[in-house]
Amino acid sequence: HNAYGSLASTASVSAAGRLRRFLAARAAIDARALAAFRIGLGSVLLLDLLLRLRNVRSFYTDYGVLPRETLYREFPGFASVSIHALSGGLALQLALFAVAAALAVCLLVGYHSRLAALLSLVLLVSLQARNPVVLNAGDSLLRRFLLWSVLLPLGRAWSVDAARTSEGRTLGPLASIATAGLLVQVVAVYAVNAALKLQGDAWLSGTAVRYVFSLDQFLRPLGELLAGFPALLTAADYAWVALLLASPLLLLTTGRVRGAVAALLSLGHLGMLATMTLGVFPLVTVTALLVFQPPPVWDRLPDPQPRFDRLAARLPELPRPQTPWALVRRGTRVVAALLLCFVLVWNAAAVGVVHTPENAPVQPSERSWDMFAPEPLGTDGWYVAPAVTTTGEEMDAWNGGTVSYAKPPDVSKTYPSARWRKYLATVALFDGRSLADEFAGYLCREWNATHDSKLARVSVVFVAQPTRLDRPEPTENRTLANRTCGR
Repeated sequence: HNAYGSLASTASVSAAGRLRRFLAARAAIDARALAAFRIGLGSVLLLDLLLRLRNVRSFYTDYGVLPRETLYREFPGFASVSIHALSGGLALQLALFAVAAALAVCLLVGYHSRLAALLSLVLLVSLQARNPVVLNAGDSLLRRFLLWSVLLPLGRAWSVDAARTSEGRTLGPLASIATAGLLVQVVAVYAVNAALKLQGDAWLSGTAVRYVFSLDQFLRPLGELLAGFPALLTAADYAWVALLLASPLLLLTTGRVRGAVAALLSLGHLGMLATMTLGVFPLVTVTALLVFQPPPVWDRLPDPQPRFDRLAARLPELPRPQTPWALVRRGTRVVAALLLCFVLVWNAAAVGVVHTPENAPVQPSERSWDMFAPEPLGTDGWYVAPAVTTTGEEMDAWNGGTVSYAKPPDVSKTYPSARWRKYLATVALFDGRSLADEFAGYLCREWNATHDSKLARVSVVFVAQPTRLDRPEPTENRTLANRTCGR
């Protein structure tokens, strides 16, 4: 009996050990993959700031489309956490943009990586909260990945931090609750999106990508070219659904299989980047997928650490506080565990696995990764802003020239950027007229500041065109706002 118990105990310990090794192997991220992830995050943050800077006055000041009065009235929760909302002028915005850019550079080169990630997260949340109307899925992902990065040892390789650490460079796999959380966060995006796509008919019938490529407002020139090849788009539809369904392999496998799935998903996102204007979303996802690449991939690359060593010699060393690191590490593990549980519950609720109370502050429809799911957008469209000057002249205050509701030769060019397209899409769907009225007021201010003739009144009209593929697509003019300029 004692011998039997001893054998059972040994077998139990052995099984537990194998399970721990199994989970650790799948939760592990190579230190160089984390470094590439850090460099990618810093680069995306810089690019995002540069793209937003083009419209900083239009989107983030009281002169623009969302003055602080409207922000506090329509989005009080966002306004309460935005440092950018402390002033309606341009000076504070430019100063905060400059600080955010400097922090992004620090993150990129691995100079006090975790502190740079934390402060970048604070400023990113503040910037996004200043104008939530222009946000998309890429913004949400970037915010979440920055949050996980605060809990990760981003500076273990390819960084100024690695040049200065007393422990030397740490290469090879790193496994922790935080690494597992980051991996689960990435896979959750694909798994939830796959589940939502399966709830519709378009993706399973092979027509979804055709519908997407009929939305002219999204298309780049290459996308417009590919729209003429329906058989190719049908094949892309089935291939993308298959990749989404295969995404759990990113957690269930290791090595070459994991790296191959991540590479195929990255190719899909790069294809989106080449054919559609989706802001930084494709670049954010490609950056996140780097963490799934196994050590052999990084072994083939030249070691860039000597460049960071030389940079470290030129940068000042900030004083490091005396920190009880054992306590910090335990706290980090607790935070990572709680955050991982939150991610699992959050995404389970998005697909209906977990019930959400009716009085919950955030409903599943507001938190799911529903990019073009369960069905693609069914309506394309463009804006016209018929206006009359004080001298009686009529023109289009948005597109310039005479007023015409006919479909433009290139619909995508009527939207100055992906941010503008997202903003105007929200204006068309917003429950209430305040956003459209503020947009009309912005058109008045912008025209009167840049033209000799002054506007007396302006209207905002969205020309909606339902997508019907091979059938006629009639348009409908929807007047969203009428405004007298000067009030």
